[in-house]
Amino acid sequence: MSLNTGIEENKRVEISKGVSRLLADTYTLYLKTHKYHWNVTGHMFQTLHLMFEEHYTVLAEAVDEIAERIRVLGEKSPGSYAEFAELSRVKDDTSLDTDSETMIKNLLADHEQVVRTAKEILPLLEGANDEGTNSLLGARIEYHEKTAWMLNSLLG
Repeated sequence: MSLNTGIEENKRVEISKGVSRLLADTYTLYLKTHKYHWNVTGHMFQTLHLMFEEHYTVLAEAVDEIAERIRVLGEKSPGSYAEFAELSRVKDDTSLDTDSETMIKNLLADHEQVVRTAKEILPLLEGANDEGTNSLLGARIEYHEKTAWMLNSLLG
C-alpha cells in the first residue's frame, strides 16, 4: 500500500520503475568500484585505491537511499544480482586483469551513464508532486557529474 503523501498516483509506478533502474545502475557501479579498489595496481595505486574506497562508500549509502525511495513510492525494491543485471545499463567488468587506466575509463563511462539514467526520470516528475524523488535525483546527478569530471581529469 502506498503512502498518501500527495504524489500523483498515475505517475507513482512509472517513477518507481525509473528509480529501480537508477538503483540497479548504482549498485552495479558500487560493485565494480569495490572490485577495482581491491585489484588496482601500478604507479597510481595509492591514489586510486583510496579514491575508489571513497567512491564505493558513497555509493553504498546511495544504494540504501535509492531503495528506500522506491519503498516510499509504494513499490518493492529490486535487490538480486539477476534483477540488477536485467535493469542496469552499467555492466560488470569480469576481467581480473583490468589495468588502472582502463578502470578509470570504465568508471568514467559508468558515472556518466548513471547521470543519464537519473536525468531520464526527471520528465516523469513533471506534475507528479514528488519533491522527494526530485531531491534525490538532484543529489545523485550532482555527485556523479562531479565524480565523472574528476575521473576525466585523471586521464589528462
